[in-house]
Amino acid sequence: MATEKPIRVLHVLGTTNLGGAESRIMELYRHMDRKKVQFDFLVHTEQEGHYSAEIRALGGSIYSVPRFNGRNYAAYRRALVRFFEKHHDYAAIHGHMTSTASIYLPIAKKAGVPVTIAHARSAGVDKGIKGLVTKIIRLPLKNRADYLFTCSEEAGIAVYGKKAVRQGKVWTIPNAIDTQRFRFNSSVREKMLAELGLSGKFVVGHVGRFGFMKNHAYLIDVFYELCILRDDAALVLIGKGELEEAIRQKVQDLGIADKVHFLGTRANVEDYYQAFDYFVFPSLFEGLPGSVAEAQAAGLHCLVSDKVTREAALTDLAVYRSIDEPPVQWAREIQKNAKDAMNRRDMRQEIIDKGFDVAIQAGQMAEFYRTGKNPPGHCCGASRF
Repeated sequence: MATEKPIRVLHVLGTTNLGGAESRIMELYRHMDRKKVQFDFLVHTEQEGHYSAEIRALGGSIYSVPRFNGRNYAAYRRALVRFFEKHHDYAAIHGHMTSTASIYLPIAKKAGVPVTIAHARSAGVDKGIKGLVTKIIRLPLKNRADYLFTCSEEAGIAVYGKKAVRQGKVWTIPNAIDTQRFRFNSSVREKMLAELGLSGKFVVGHVGRFGFMKNHAYLIDVFYELCILRDDAALVLIGKGELEEAIRQKVQDLGIADKVHFLGTRANVEDYYQAFDYFVFPSLFEGLPGSVAEAQAAGLHCLVSDKVTREAALTDLAVYRSIDEPPVQWAREIQKNAKDAMNRRDMRQEIIDKGFDVAIQAGQMAEFYRTGKNPPGHCCGASRF
């Protein structure tokens, strides 16, 4: 008797590098029953990414189209038409790159892909003309996908509009994580502190790309004020990005270079959460940051920007403050709770109870992909409208 082949789902991303959306999809892929559902990836670069080798090892294929730059609409569209003429035997296309989803999802649908999904993962856009173009191209998206997914209500409103949310057209899908992977482990903590040369230090951590939205400049100001309050403070920054050099220069100018550790990207980011004593996240906008969920899963106290959705507060460990406040107020908040923050506790069950465990979500998403019905999560908007 012939073995039934798995259905295939196409995920559309910018790259296969380390990043918020990419990390969430890879967590889902690792936990998916790949005898039933397989993932392929359509990315907007020809460069190999951090996850490329793992994707192929798991049985997925990676395809590429040119990146849309606002001036190459015709060429971008032609590349997509050619791609879907050859690759239309998918059960679903899941578009995480919403900036151009209103272009590629209808093309996939016309080519024969039965289920099209847009997935909003950010509640803001870049500054300037790039952000304006993104907003304009997104306008018809709410009418060009079979399903509108979002990681938070705020991201859903930002991408699809209040009306779509109010009408119950938008589904909130938790940014699920591997709760076991991020669970607090005291032995790993001691190992990582020794490896980093930070034993005996009070370690503030941040995980995020060095870009406009993450607000690293404010984070450095907060840490500078914390250094005045305590001599043993250290800051660990994980991530890369176009603003890294500017932040390095700011650290030098403030005279705290010996206390700030730039680690770049790390595949084993879960181990670094163990070494942190406090997690600080002063973003200007977000969808629902996976790093804040990961930090809570690791038992960390989190000080989070008031611009971040309250849906990220999965436990009582997340506290919000305004980024309009002087940085010293954030530093005082950290210092006030520093002693309690040292008493880490196992938060895994609380995260699971909030629906953020990827092992559970993988089963739910597999069923949705196979049937095209009953996505996991819930319709957003009812509580607000």
